[in-house]
Amino acid sequence: MKIERKKSAFRMKTFNTAGVCIPSKHYMVNLSAKIKEIEKLVNDGKYFVIHRARQYGKTTTIAALETALAFSYDVVSIDFQDATEALFESENRFVKGLSQILCDARDSMGIPVPTSHYENLLVLAKEDRSVFLNDLFRIFDYWCRTNPRPVVLIIDEVDSAANNQVFLDFLGKLRASYLKREKNDKYRTFHSVILASVTDITHLRGKIREEDRHRVNSPWNIAADFDIDMSLSEEGIKDMLDDYEMDHHTGMDTKLVAGAVRDYSNGYPYFVSRICQLIDTKISAKFKKPSDAWSLYGVDEAVKLILSEDNTFFDSVMGKLGNYPELRGQLRRILFRGETLPFLPDDEEQKQLRMYGFIRNENNIVALTNKIIEMRLYNYFIGESEKNNELRQSAAGDRSLFVFDGLLDVRKIMEHFIIEHKRIHGEQSEKFLEEEGRERFLTYLSPIIIGTGTYSIEEQTRNHRRMDVVIHYKGKRYIIELKIWHGERYNVEGEKQIKEYLDYWDLDTGYMLSFNFNKKKESGVRRIRIEDKTLFEGIV
Repeated sequence: MKIERKKSAFRMKTFNTAGVCIPSKHYMVNLSAKIKEIEKLVNDGKYFVIHRARQYGKTTTIAALETALAFSYDVVSIDFQDATEALFESENRFVKGLSQILCDARDSMGIPVPTSHYENLLVLAKEDRSVFLNDLFRIFDYWCRTNPRPVVLIIDEVDSAANNQVFLDFLGKLRASYLKREKNDKYRTFHSVILASVTDITHLRGKIREEDRHRVNSPWNIAADFDIDMSLSEEGIKDMLDDYEMDHHTGMDTKLVAGAVRDYSNGYPYFVSRICQLIDTKISAKFKKPSDAWSLYGVDEAVKLILSEDNTFFDSVMGKLGNYPELRGQLRRILFRGETLPFLPDDEEQKQLRMYGFIRNENNIVALTNKIIEMRLYNYFIGESEKNNELRQSAAGDRSLFVFDGLLDVRKIMEHFIIEHKRIHGEQSEKFLEEEGRERFLTYLSPIIIGTGTYSIEEQTRNHRRMDVVIHYKGKRYIIELKIWHGERYNVEGEKQIKEYLDYWDLDTGYMLSFNFNKKKESGVRRIRIEDKTLFEGIV
């Protein structure tokens, strides 16, 4: 007799880059350590803002935080994505709309609004007369005063409200209640208020009164500092991959792959998940063995796809560059000339670039957020340059000359670049070499490796004197040091530095391309030995 087996209801977890990540459904880095840090702020009764760039895991963090806080608090969590612009047109509409949002959240999500206060909010939402923030806060005060447990208010996606005066007034009322609580231990209000946004609303300014055009005040200057690192660690990424490995048995080296993912993404949650998602859903199908996909080569391939795909992250980010021509120019100089740009927290253009995930503060110097952002920017700037178009076309036409048996012939690339550069541009001045030399080599390199490889720049070497380019090509690494010639002594130092760098990457062969403005120079490429390393040194 044949026994019919029921299909298991078990569903394998997946990597997720769209919306909130749920531990039971998605492979994700364990956030418990970060949640404990945030809980400390809540336990201390702090009001604060979780503000990070787009797709940096804010909503996922809030979901995990709600679960953790529910053991000790009644958590009222709402999302201003549910609000339309009409909500902020007037105080009357805002109070009624927010009251309805709270009621709907109780009905659909089960947030703990006691029945009596739910009914009061429902009346307020449907009131025929005009209602005011004071009406809403009377309900809040009574609720917090009579509730058996402390109440925590969380509002996600507050960016849409940030430019509206009525929202600033709402923040002002929360601030006033907080100050009353601090002065009077018997006064009860929300134990903690958490706002989540891309914009840092801590520094928003609102008019004290409508007639006071020049007197402004911050309605949220009570906010505690939120300096918790929300990037994902290499150890956390490894634990996530270990979880995946238990389900799929690919045979990958999870530590190795986690290090590569972290190196490219700098722990940016969206890129961590996207790299893994692409390997799981697209890259694996190209390899015979899963372990070949879950490798350095597979990570390189995933990054290559990210750099070429038209995704929502880059749609929102890259389009902003045209709005800030001055900072756009500064970014070019950081990338190609190694200029240092001071980190200015109050500079409006830098605020925008931080908000969209371009830059971060690295010891009070502007740094690119991660290698993926940086590589996309290099591609963007190189692609728009018309003056180097002939050099680009020359490289594209000779592309087949530079690959042999799947390996990249970097020596030949340098030789042809030197010849073509002299043919197209002739002798160049010192000023040119400092400003454009490295950009022209990267312009020449890009069409040669496009579709098969990528390149990145080692951040610590990007300066006026040198820049180390790492070519990622079919799972292999090629190191080229681009430098401005400053004499033989500096050249010897450069050779020593690249030798140390080759040791770090466990490579035997390296490359150096020097831009030399000395008219007596000898152009071309020579082969030299530095202890146990081979170095091909080119002079432009």
